[in-house]
Amino acid sequence: MEEKLTVQAVVEEKGFGEESLLPQENRIMGNLSYLFAWIGGCVFIGYFMLGASLVPPVGKLNLLQAFVCMIVSMTIVSFCFTLNGQAGHKYGIPFIIQARSAFGIQGSKLPGVIRAVPAIFWYGVQTWVGGLALNAISVELFSFDSPMFWFVTFQLFQILLSILGFKGIKWLENIGAVIIMISLCWMLYIIYAAYGSQVQEKIINIPGTWGLAFWGGTTAFIGIYTTLMLNISDYTREFNKSSTTKLMFILHIVGTLPTTLFMAVIGLLAAGVTGQWDPIHLFVELLPNKLVLVAALFFVVLAQITTNIMLNVVPPTYVMMDLFGIDWKKGSVITGLLAFLTFPWKIATAGGFFLFIQIYSVFLGPIFAVLVVDYYFFRKQQLDLNVLYDVNGPYKSVNWAGIIAIVIGAIFGAIEVQLSWYISLIPAGLSYYLMMKYGIAKNYLPQYSEKISA
Repeated sequence: MEEKLTVQAVVEEKGFGEESLLPQENRIMGNLSYLFAWIGGCVFIGYFMLGASLVPPVGKLNLLQAFVCMIVSMTIVSFCFTLNGQAGHKYGIPFIIQARSAFGIQGSKLPGVIRAVPAIFWYGVQTWVGGLALNAISVELFSFDSPMFWFVTFQLFQILLSILGFKGIKWLENIGAVIIMISLCWMLYIIYAAYGSQVQEKIINIPGTWGLAFWGGTTAFIGIYTTLMLNISDYTREFNKSSTTKLMFILHIVGTLPTTLFMAVIGLLAAGVTGQWDPIHLFVELLPNKLVLVAALFFVVLAQITTNIMLNVVPPTYVMMDLFGIDWKKGSVITGLLAFLTFPWKIATAGGFFLFIQIYSVFLGPIFAVLVVDYYFFRKQQLDLNVLYDVNGPYKSVNWAGIIAIVIGAIFGAIEVQLSWYISLIPAGLSYYLMMKYGIAKNYLPQYSEKISA
């Protein structure tokens, strides 16, 4: 039997930019829209770089090992999306509210900020890439060369788009996803046509390894998506409520795996035979036809928009709304302005980017473990929303069991950064379970908080 809520849910259809942290009863994404959102959202420059980092000269894998690495990674990611997305799908709540169950209302602000920071950095990096693509178009058409001008202009444009909220995101992703998939096939064809004869020698025929470099590669791919594993409820709360868990998993893997493979394969083929992963640089060299070059660069720009608006605006904006009590529009503007301060041109390199992902995975894996253990072992998939939204209730402060578990998991993950996501999960989840079970945070147990709230 569904619990009777006193928390007022958002039941009416929301307009553009009318986002709320309250439970979302009205869902705006059907099955196809949800699939397209992931296809469009998962096309971003990080996969070019990660693909390049798997094979020589940066990495040690051959083509087969790189393929298996990505398939293993995305299967794990899709399972974790579905596992942690149940709370958002069932109750219509965002991540920052879901986290209150395990960390407390004040304590949840820490994992919220930890989640928001990488998104803002991604936002900056992808805006820089989009600005470079716009600059290349500008050079070809108008002989105007100013990457910084186009970086700032592109970011201001994205800030205006982000103000539209999920209703705007839905239509942007629906249109962009179709164009993006066609463009990816075309890009792969161009790269292979130019360098296919060298692929056999430099990528396929090398011995590679199934050892640490292979599993480190999976950690890097999972690391990108670990951020989304945490705040997946921000998206599942908008997903058709009548859809099943099985269908949700299918849509996650169909929406993420092919897109990831296309992007990463383009990056690894280009890097493996030329040493240059940057698709903008390659297109300028490979495409003498000005019209075709401009079309290819426009795709790069579109890909940055669909990913930024879907994946890099939503998480930090919800965090801003929770931290400062502001509305969506103000939060999305602040998020966009903070992306200016990330100095993306400093970190947008294949090696540096790879290390950046692995380092922040040290913290994100433990948060994921705590959320899952809390929801499935202690809440039994039943949340008391009245308690979660009561700022003066039993969850009003910090659940130190959750915070300590993050620290314990991160310490274990730091032992071997290349495998940090795997290593941190069990210590974080187990320590949280034991601390909760044996009374370090008694008032956060469901049966105790129900007595207090009554």
